[in-house]
Amino acid sequence: MFKKILVANRGEIARRIIMACRELGISAVAIYSDVDKNAPLVRLADEAYHLPGVSAAETYLNQPAIFDIVARSGAEAIHPGYGFLSENPEFAAACAKHGVTFIGPTPDAMRVMGSKAAARELAQMAGVPVVPGVDGAGMDDATLIAAATKIGFPVLIKASAGGGGKGMRVVWSEDEFADALQAARKESLSAFGDDHVLIEKFFTEVHHVEIQILADTHGHVVHLFERECSVQRRHQKIIEESPAPVVADSALRQAMARAAVSLAQAVGYVNAGTVEFVVDENGRFYFLEMNTRLQVEHPVTELVTGLDLAVWQIRIAAGEPLAFTQDEIQQRGHAIECRIYAEDPANQFLPSIGEVAWYRPPSGPGVRVDDGIETGSHVSPYYDPMLAKVITWGQDRDEAIRKMVRALREMIVLGVTTNISYLLAILEEPHFQMGHTPTNYLSNHLADWQPEVETDDESLWLAMAAWEMLGESNGGRKTAVSADGVPITPDPWDRVTQWRNVKGS
Repeated sequence: MFKKILVANRGEIARRIIMACRELGISAVAIYSDVDKNAPLVRLADEAYHLPGVSAAETYLNQPAIFDIVARSGAEAIHPGYGFLSENPEFAAACAKHGVTFIGPTPDAMRVMGSKAAARELAQMAGVPVVPGVDGAGMDDATLIAAATKIGFPVLIKASAGGGGKGMRVVWSEDEFADALQAARKESLSAFGDDHVLIEKFFTEVHHVEIQILADTHGHVVHLFERECSVQRRHQKIIEESPAPVVADSALRQAMARAAVSLAQAVGYVNAGTVEFVVDENGRFYFLEMNTRLQVEHPVTELVTGLDLAVWQIRIAAGEPLAFTQDEIQQRGHAIECRIYAEDPANQFLPSIGEVAWYRPPSGPGVRVDDGIETGSHVSPYYDPMLAKVITWGQDRDEAIRKMVRALREMIVLGVTTNISYLLAILEEPHFQMGHTPTNYLSNHLADWQPEVETDDESLWLAMAAWEMLGESNGGRKTAVSADGVPITPDPWDRVTQWRNVKGS
């Protein structure tokens, strides 16, 4: 087992990995930019090293600087988390050259699965069903238009490299195709340095379902069941859950799981990975892509299986075999994750930057919070605006939803605007509660959503924060006195419902 691991990331995922290191008795090395110098992970880690600068290129993508810290700290392995360098095969290869273990798959597996075109071809060879479409490599515009017409509109143009919705366009008719193709290519080239695109059939009513896999260096590959990630805004997931409501029978679940394992075996995959599918209204599934890293939504799988994915990533990288067989892995209960972003749903979801004036995460049985902030943290424009993830577990889906609603209503984030009220609107919407959430769910049911009217009284805003701080400094006892000296004991939070999840949060 490693003695020291460098965590090449920031925010909640860095904190999550540091906790996994501690569970294994491993020293954790953090890195931090100018913006993150006061972040909780800096104090949580055993050692912390400064990366001068604020932009991602200067800091968390700066490979020479990171390898210099590896040498100075004596770290034996690097965990990349997700985002930044996590799916960069050149970085993984460079780790080997610097004598440090990359906690993730091999560079070759990352290259194959990181190309949507190569992954699609491998999936077909492995007998995994793929979405009808064509690889646009080497094709001119006229050939691609002809191919799209043959597939049948609507079609999806998507970048072969990268993800996150970049280089992706839905085209509804032939007249729109040429402009959309140029826009997708331009965006893909800017984001990934590659304008290679694919054309695939676009399904208007599908669910996004993914299978978590683990593979060790001894030839063992297992799946950890599925997650549904269909509630998306602009191709970005915001709510994930397991089991998937759309997977109504064990036959579909097992067929998708077998396909994911077959694909992992075909590419010689090692460590944690996720195979993503779409499921249509008839229960047919098609391969989309494979993410060669730990997913943002991995906690829902941890809660329903009882397995710590971050710990197993480290164990596998250290050469340990999986300590369980497929038959020993069970799916218990239901888990839901909500991503908390610093963004303004009432203003086109624009990022909200500034200082977190007051932060209080929810707690209680069945509630887990993975976060990277605290009171006083600064939300900057330089990185992803996700602040935290709230995950709840229940015996069934209804219980998990109820716990999530309770948790989000208890969560306090003052100083920046968040999407908490928007998430609550989704959780309480009838179609969501019934599990009817294809990928166009938000546009169909909450396209015109606006937050409830809230107070503009800034003094109340400050009073509530002060009241909360008083309770903390007074052992949790909140007692005010009226002008005539009579104690006032009711908590004013009880008189405020949507306000505290909207105003300044």
